[in-house]
Amino acid sequence: MHIVGARPNFMKLAPLYKEISKSIHSQKLVHTGQHYDALMSDVFFEQLQIPNPDYYLGIGSGSHTQQTAKTMLALEEILLKDRPDMMIVYGDVNSTLAATLVCCKMQIPIAHVEAGLRSRDRNMPEEINRILTDSVADILLTPSQDGSENLLHEGVDTHKIHLVGNIMIDTLVQALDIIEKNPQLLSKSLEVLEAIQHKPYILSTVHRPSNVDKPDSLQHLFNALSEISSQTDVILPLHPRTKKQLEEANILQTIPATLHIIEPLGYFDFIYLQKHATCILTDSGGIQEESSYLKTPCLTLRKNTERPITIELGTNELVGDDYDLLKEKVNIILNDQYKKGQEIPFWDGKTAQRILQVLENNL
Repeated sequence: MHIVGARPNFMKLAPLYKEISKSIHSQKLVHTGQHYDALMSDVFFEQLQIPNPDYYLGIGSGSHTQQTAKTMLALEEILLKDRPDMMIVYGDVNSTLAATLVCCKMQIPIAHVEAGLRSRDRNMPEEINRILTDSVADILLTPSQDGSENLLHEGVDTHKIHLVGNIMIDTLVQALDIIEKNPQLLSKSLEVLEAIQHKPYILSTVHRPSNVDKPDSLQHLFNALSEISSQTDVILPLHPRTKKQLEEANILQTIPATLHIIEPLGYFDFIYLQKHATCILTDSGGIQEESSYLKTPCLTLRKNTERPITIELGTNELVGDDYDLLKEKVNIILNDQYKKGQEIPFWDGKTAQRILQVLENNL
């Protein structure tokens, strides 16, 4: 059984679900509905060819505690009547921790896809979810060597740790192939590029509480983005959380025309814009990985990252909330003086195959 709840999970689920479908094993899918906006959820299921979930919990919004508790209660009812041989959890969202806690209590084996990542910042709810999930999961599937080393330093039994690679890259590789063969899937991104007359552009996403929940921080961030857009057009697909905060702070009406606010995009459109961007400004975890594979320069609007491999070998660099540094780095990129990035081991599009082999060895 797989459990997913938010957009980042869907990209990790898709290739493994497809790989298990080719095997002798049956599988079921639980979607908690933590991301319930159609543009953040439904379109991803459709584009990634994920089947309709066997169970949809409809958890919706709420505090971290509310989301976790509602998921636990609803999931326990399902597991009491439909007990899997193994539960597969993904990433670090509240659904991941909720499923882990319920399965641990019910003695259902847990496999954690994307285990071992650490930001060392316990103010991030995702960091707590990662630490707690890894502390009780039975199979820890790490995306890179640093993840395996983190778990060993925490005293995890080496037999539980399996370096399998980054499953999001499986989805990315498949998507790039689909896009190349079916350019008609790119209507929204091509519309956006048409609107800026196909000039060079910077792509941005912002949604983390540290950046958008306080009006002053939000204002400083959008002042910087507005200033950067005076040099090069900035395209910003707007996360529902960020949109709400911008409206409440009355910032939207002050944004210049060169900072293009658009609706959230489907996976194919967003990947296409990432691939062709001059650079990416983001506070997302997954985008740090995707941009590194695509060799697109990435400046991360956070003071830490649970994906240090994207800095060591990829194209990522942390700038935090130092917007003078952000503008300086953007200028370096615009002058084509930024690092190019290297290949990252096991980010090769074959992670799902390696995961299935590990799961079969442990059934």
